Formats: sequence, C-alpha cells, structure tokens
Amino acid sequence: MISLYMAGNSWAHRLPARVKLLFLFVLSLLIIPFNTLWFSAALLAFVVALYATLGRRGLEKVKVVRPLLWMMVIILLVHAFLGDIEQGIIAVLRLLAMVLLANFISITTHMEALMDAVEPLFRPLRVFGISPMRMSLAVALVIRFVPVLLAVYASLQEAYKARTARSNSWRLLAPFALHAIKMTDHVSEALTARGGADGFDRS
Repeated sequence: MISLYMAGNSWAHRLPARVKLLFLFVLSLLIIPFNTLWFSAALLAFVVALYATLGRRGLEKVKVVRPLLWMMVIILLVHAFLGDIEQGIIAVLRLLAMVLLANFISITTHMEALMDAVEPLFRPLRVFGISPMRMSLAVALVIRFVPVLLAVYASLQEAYKARTARSNSWRLLAPFALHAIKMTDHVSEALTARGGADGFDRS
C-alpha cells in the first residue's frame, strides 16, 4: 500500500489516531468563526512547530505543500484584484495549515490505525447493507493520498524544472493524471489480492 508514513516513536506516533483526527476536526471548525489574520498566522506557525517536534526529518516533510504554491499565488492575485488582499492572505494561511496538519497525521499514523479510528462512526450504516470497513478504508485512503499526490506533483515539477528551468506548466497535468490513475490501479490490485476491502490485512 502506498504510504508516506514516517517510522518513529515520537509523541505524535504514540498519540491515538482518534485523538489526532478529533483535533483536526476541531481545528477545521475553529477556523470558521476565527477568520482573522493573527489567528490564521498563529495556526500555521503552530502546525509547523508540530513538525519541528519530529526533528529534521519532520521539518523536511513541510515541503509537501510546494506543489500548492502556484495555487496560493492565484488566490492572492484574485483577492488583490477584488481589493481584499487581507482575506487572500488569511485564505492562504488557513489552507496551508490544514493541508500540513492532515499530512502530519498521515506521516505519524499507520493506515490500520486510521481505519480503526473512523470505523465505529460507520457501524450504523450496517442496517443499510454498507460495510463500515469499506467506508473507513475510503476515508483512510483519502487522508493518505492527499500528501502522496502532492509528493508526486512535486517530483514532476522538479523534473520539468531540470529540463526547462521553469517550475510549473499546464503540461504537467497530463502526466500527473496518469500517475494518479496508475496509483489507483496499484491500490485496487493490492486490495483485490487481499480479498477486497473486507479482506484488508490489518496486522
């Protein structure tokens, strides 16, 4: 299974997955009423500090947001055009903070732990014939694949820059899409080999 999990025994690795996911949920709610520049900046600084607690290897993982930088520039330009650059900065800071926080959870939590954490939420769906394990696997894959796809795009950017001296182009979209499709095929094959979602090996 494709994973960006960073092996270790830090406080973040030992923290239960449910606690980390609950923290992510609470913060995602707090950014709605606290729509201020200082809160957004403090939130981003706090998330980066979390990476710092993992040491040098942890700080290197912050680079995962590099593929998003061009999008941040567009957001800022749009808000500048609308005459509200402060809201643009707030939006960028909040987006960076939440992506980094989701990635932090991904690199410090095993896939199995993520599934165990969210599966109880879907148990009531059994009355409709929906497998809680399948739903928990879907959620875990979404959390896992966001940083993985960002890393793939970053590698494409580096290769493109080495050839053309430019870091971004619309031409990267096609190979990126092909990489994403190939990854989903690999995951599908791995799940099929294990008997499907219900046969996912959690040992």
